[in-house]
Amino acid sequence: MGPQRLVIERLGNRGEGLALLGERRVFIPYALAGETVTAEVDGEHAHLVDIVEASPQRIAPICPHFEDCGGCAVQTLRADAYAAWKRSLVETALANAGLTLDVAPTVDAHGAGRRRVTFHARFDALKARVGYMAARSHRIVEIEACPLLAPELAGALPAARAIAAILAPRGKPLDIAVTATLGGLDMELRGGGPLSETETGALLAVADAHDLARLTNHGKLVALRRAPQIKIGEATLTLPPGAFLQATQAGEETLAARVLSATAKAQNVADLFCGVGAFALRLARRAQVKAYDLDAGALAAMRAAAHATPGLRTLEDVTRDLFTRPLSARELNGFDAVVFDPPRAGAAAQAAEIARSEAPIVVAVSCHAQSFARDAAILLKGGYVIREITPIDQFRYAAHVEIVAVFEKASGRKSAKRRLLG
Repeated sequence: MGPQRLVIERLGNRGEGLALLGERRVFIPYALAGETVTAEVDGEHAHLVDIVEASPQRIAPICPHFEDCGGCAVQTLRADAYAAWKRSLVETALANAGLTLDVAPTVDAHGAGRRRVTFHARFDALKARVGYMAARSHRIVEIEACPLLAPELAGALPAARAIAAILAPRGKPLDIAVTATLGGLDMELRGGGPLSETETGALLAVADAHDLARLTNHGKLVALRRAPQIKIGEATLTLPPGAFLQATQAGEETLAARVLSATAKAQNVADLFCGVGAFALRLARRAQVKAYDLDAGALAAMRAAAHATPGLRTLEDVTRDLFTRPLSARELNGFDAVVFDPPRAGAAAQAAEIARSEAPIVVAVSCHAQSFARDAAILLKGGYVIREITPIDQFRYAAHVEIVAVFEKASGRKSAKRRLLG
């Protein structure tokens, strides 16, 4: 059929241009709203061939790998339009959930760049290819550098290549997760399986040559040269292998500042899906905190950090699967404020219990607009009102957005105020 001439209506949730071909929706990566393009169409997806009329908001990309590497969806959109698009991701998700709510302007939290990254290694005839995956593909795009990474990750790619070269004879797909810590690079290998004695010895040499703080394989220690530690507020925490962290330091600090502000008067706080304590360790400076998570390793790291930090109030951790056994409304009623930061799937069951509770203040943190909108609808139906919804952009150029929303129990606002003000 040949290339089709299309007019881009808007950017979709994945950062792809959306056009109509007859009554059919077509998604064209790297096209911008308002542009006229030609594209090779294959079902709902198309390959951009040419930009006939460019958007006045189009700018040059910052990376030579853009449009090949799948890590970034939108690099060519002017900053103000880009921030508006990130905000629209939240507005659209809320509208699709039947909610018409005010959303604050996007807050930039890229800071110095991403402090954690996962490289993918694939092997062909014992040759390792290391980099990111292409969009909608398992093809590896080999990169020389990534402009989105924090300076502390400068040595991550050479170290990942050295590791992949050692494990190339296996031929198994390998993921190499790297986190920048105060002690240096913390690297976790996933997908390769148990290591032989020879491989372990060779990886020890890589750890020395590339000055790694720690190297683990599926959570098992391979090399430890320095403790992989990070600062969380005033606490110093040693990371468990493969631990989850917010993508950027600025992102964590921005989220935490809003959580602390929303719970400023609370003396007894529940932190649900707490992880290593990005919020709990900060909240414990002024409130009694009970922190819940299924990851026993993350809780142990948080506990050790709390014990080593003078001046914290009580911080109690509880190992609990909040998906299968959410805190009940009765349990939640004992708290002045509830903070919950679930994985991408959200926390519908836990949100339902929160909605039935009388907790006066609830702060929802989310990295997925659709699951956030669903959970928000549950809270609103249960009698909460929205105080604020703020998009936080720590995933620059990606089709992801972090969200912080503050809810207040409408039915108990006067009693809540009395409780919080004493």
